[in-house]
Amino acid sequence: MKNSFKTILTSAVVLLSLNSCKKESLNVLPTNDVTESVVYATPAGYKQGLARLYANYALTSPSGSDNSDVGGLNSGFADFLRLFWTSQELTTDEAICNWGDTGIPELDNSTWSTDNQFLRGLYSRSISQITLVNEYLRQSTPEQLASRNITGADATNVVRYRAEARFLRAFQYWVLLDAFGNPPFLTENDLIGKVNPKQTTRTALFAYVESELKAIEGDLANPGSAESEYGRANKGADWALLARLYLNAQVYTGTAKYTEAITYSSKVIASSYSLKPNYRDLFLADNNINNTENILTINYDGVNGTNYGGTTFLINAMVYTAPDAAGMVSTAYGVPNGGWAGNRTRQNLPALFPDPNGTLDKRGIFAGTKAVIDAIDAPNDGLKVTKFKNITSTNTTPPSLNGTFSSLDFALFRLAEQYLIYGEAVARGGSGGSAAQALTYVNALRFRAYGNNSGNVSAAALTTDFYLDERGRELYWEGHRRTDLIRYGKFTGSTYLWPFKGGVKAGTSVPAYRNLYPIPNADLIANPNLVQNPGY
Repeated sequence: MKNSFKTILTSAVVLLSLNSCKKESLNVLPTNDVTESVVYATPAGYKQGLARLYANYALTSPSGSDNSDVGGLNSGFADFLRLFWTSQELTTDEAICNWGDTGIPELDNSTWSTDNQFLRGLYSRSISQITLVNEYLRQSTPEQLASRNITGADATNVVRYRAEARFLRAFQYWVLLDAFGNPPFLTENDLIGKVNPKQTTRTALFAYVESELKAIEGDLANPGSAESEYGRANKGADWALLARLYLNAQVYTGTAKYTEAITYSSKVIASSYSLKPNYRDLFLADNNINNTENILTINYDGVNGTNYGGTTFLINAMVYTAPDAAGMVSTAYGVPNGGWAGNRTRQNLPALFPDPNGTLDKRGIFAGTKAVIDAIDAPNDGLKVTKFKNITSTNTTPPSLNGTFSSLDFALFRLAEQYLIYGEAVARGGSGGSAAQALTYVNALRFRAYGNNSGNVSAAALTTDFYLDERGRELYWEGHRRTDLIRYGKFTGSTYLWPFKGGVKAGTSVPAYRNLYPIPNADLIANPNLVQNPGY
């Protein structure tokens, strides 16, 4: 199933060049080098158009890894996952980077400005992807299908494609909701190029994402069905995003929705997903095979559609081409010509585990000899996270262009997160679940982690604080930590510190306004309807 949709994704690279978004603005149409009547003349064209929307998650431009279609951003930084990961991990207790690229020290030290290029890049990338979806939806209305004589089963298929496109848009609006709070807002129903987009509110955007996910549920494929292709959004992805949305509802709107989080995480859990027996296999290059834990992935290909973000970044940025002090070398991780040596952990992350070598809790997959960060620019301060590998479970390396690029797919949603959403929502007082069932889910994760029941916990251990730590152990470096720390009131303030939080080696208080990132200055200048988030 992976190969079948990856073939379609590869063809979508060509289609990207036919309909590229040259400017990241919600009120600018994508630039069309070929008319829509040609691109969408056949049912196959609509599926390729959908594949293009997915491919945009894994590419930086339609013309190769050395180019960026996000204005003003180096192509190496322009991949969605790299930008999202940087915003969710590098600003927290889980990661730090010793590179001096403009903007990275700000993120390391919790001192980012309104011009930070990585935050602007994430904002622009999300808006770019929303813009592409809006145009796809304009071209796939019933009226457009009728005008192109697309009827019957072909038209029914396009209904599903539209639902998937709307899911991808809802996901990107969730990214903006979570990170920026009050972004500009447009859908396919708004006029293009006539007026500047209005700014939405966080509460209104929450309601929109919620309503979109509920509206499309019936048109998406059932998990595990023949129609549910690997790498495409189905009902399981829809439920998983709703569960995540509801878990954070109090942050987003001021009103808790833990009961709803239990409802939708339970829908995912009751469907066709199951835990992969070996935790470490989740992060190998053949993680698509016999993996019923991943709900939705970004698919990467080390030969076709390469870029310097994604899992290529996750792997290369923590190893050396030549052995470092810990003996780490990039060939051991499937990128023999890679090795950029930048990202490590802050000591708070390995401290969550009984030992940093994964002897007991095998989710602790680190390398290095010094966990403590004494200096940001000291490359051997901090441990390396080595759970991501461009190597298969049979110890082979997939084909890779120039020996640099990864074919490891990245899970945006997996079942383990839903177990933990269920448990935390129960612990926070949500209805419709039980502490006994939550304990079963937690101990399933811990049995897998330890290989036996020696790591199992009792019901008394399942406090809300336990779930923050357990999410750290299960989901670290997977793009959750900033959101989690904000939900627990620990991302800003002084109740929880980590090295160089607030720019001080021992960590110091950070003002609460930094729970939201700033609207980029460039967009404030371009769109007078926008108002900056408080504090910036």
